[in-house]
Formats: sequence, structure tokens, C-alpha cells
Amino acid sequence: MIRNFIISGSGGQGVLSIGTILANIFMLSNKYVNFCPCYGAEMRGGAVNCEINASDNELLTLQNSEVDIVVALNQTSFDKFISKVKRNGTIIVNSSLAKINKTRDDIKYIFAPMTQEAVRLGNIKIANSIALGIISKITDNFSIEKVKEAYEKILKNKTELIQKNLEAYLTGYNYLLERQ
Repeated sequence: MIRNFIISGSGGQGVLSIGTILANIFMLSNKYVNFCPCYGAEMRGGAVNCEINASDNELLTLQNSEVDIVVALNQTSFDKFISKVKRNGTIIVNSSLAKINKTRDDIKYIFAPMTQEAVRLGNIKIANSIALGIISKITDNFSIEKVKEAYEKILKNKTELIQKNLEAYLTGYNYLLERQ
């Protein structure tokens, strides 16, 4: 199993946080992982993305010309990374901040109102965890126990944040179930 991901958005959307969580989930699942963040000096509001590669075997490369899954948390990210999704790959799009636009017919699209759902849950900053839930559902690579363990590791003893992020994660995970 080799999985390649790009998570992209604006500074302040938790792109690097959710990339770190995803990388930790794979490490806790005994996978080899590469994590490559990319961000400008301006951080909040500027373009941010990270690439995560996970495999059962050692990884020799950091970046790929094509990836299995792209998460686009805004329109700029969608426009920039749609071409990086490999044939039969998936792009997960925050339809709260990007228009629903299917520009390719060789990939799968998942449009979810992540920001809108995060606001409904009471915290706009957890839209990234909704995206993680969707990733989890479509890859079926890790368990809720590993997700919880990763949140606990990264968020340390911030019990309220851990619970809120897990609620958002489950919202994303169940989002696809409700639409099938």
C-alpha cells in the first residue's frame, strides 16, 4: 500500500495541523511516512499545503508528480492542485469556499460544505477535521482508535479540543454515508 496526499488551503485553516495528524495516524499504524509542508512567510491567509506519503515499505521520494488524494480547502487550492490528482484519484473540496466545478472526467470528486459544517458544530477551525473524516472513509486505512490516539498525541491534554475535533472527524466520516 502506498498512499499519496496533498492537503491545501490558506494559512489559518489548519492545513499543516491536519497533515501532521494524518502523518501521525499512519505512523501509529506502523506505516512509513514522509511529510513535506510548504508555506510562505506570511502564514495566516497565505497559501499553505503539505504532502503526505504513507507506505508499508520504506519511502525513497518526498514528492510525487501525481497523488491519490487532494484536499482543497479553498478555491485557490482547487485550481492549483486539480492537475496533481492521478487518474482514478480523488479530490475532496470544501464547497463552502470553492465552487462546485468538475473540470476532469477521470477523477472522483467529493464536494462537502466543510466550513459550513464546522460553523454548525460551533468552531470554524475544525473544518480540517471534517476533511480528515472524509479521507478516512474513502481510504479505509485507519481506525477511529488511531485517529483519537493521534489527536491526543498532537493536542496533548487539551481534552475539549480533542473532543471537538473528533466530533468534526465523525461528521466528515459520516458525510459520505449520508449521501450514498
